[in-house]
Amino acid sequence: MPDRPASPRLGSVHYLNAAPLTFGIEEQMVFTTPARLAELLRRDELDAALVSITEVLLHDRYDILDGVAIGALGEVYSVLLAHKKPLAEVREVFCDTASLTSVNLLKVLLAERGLKPVFRPLGSYAAAAAKDFVLLIGDPAIDFQRAPHTHHIFDLGQAWHELTGLPFVFAGWALRRGVDQADNIRTLRAAKLNGLRALEQIIRDRPEHDAAFRRIYFERHIRYELNDLEKQAIARFGELLVKHRLGPVFPPRFISA
Repeated sequence: MPDRPASPRLGSVHYLNAAPLTFGIEEQMVFTTPARLAELLRRDELDAALVSITEVLLHDRYDILDGVAIGALGEVYSVLLAHKKPLAEVREVFCDTASLTSVNLLKVLLAERGLKPVFRPLGSYAAAAAKDFVLLIGDPAIDFQRAPHTHHIFDLGQAWHELTGLPFVFAGWALRRGVDQADNIRTLRAAKLNGLRALEQIIRDRPEHDAAFRRIYFERHIRYELNDLEKQAIARFGELLVKHRLGPVFPPRFISA
């Protein structure tokens, strides 16, 4: 009997913005939500996963793959607070339960304005339009913003940039410590290079939304670098998490090989 193939030990999200980072290695991936990926990592069921940066900052058990991330410098378009009332009137926010970093980022952004609402889970995306304040991420956020709606949009990437002057890093590759990650690092680095080279193909072939939007989204809203400026942003986010008692925060460790 032939050997059965090993189960995938890498995980990523379904969202359009992650497509260039998993290009050509999709069959090696477990695809699920950011929150679910974090659960699988904590249970040692994955060795590496593209997770919310908060997961790495709040748990001292991962390294971060240097040079690769999902971020934005200004408007990100796919992470937003949709609100019918003025921000100053926020008392409760219904949030996408798939989100980790976005919830904490919104808590920081609102706390810097002296606002500390209650956060509640959003029962379904269909309920979003009825909420006065709703946090959405990923493709559902894009769909909401592009459809007719009566909300104002508070873009979290833009709000962070206005507050700090820095990009924001939403997600990175978390590498579980105690595991030989050399092959995974080579695989993930190569996937990013191949994905960015194949960006025209991704824009043409992905099913989400339409090609014109996909081009704008990749070229204007999403960044895949993790360099000094992005590391400054991660450090600043960690400081604000501690300031607003959302920690403790562990200093991130970046590895390249």
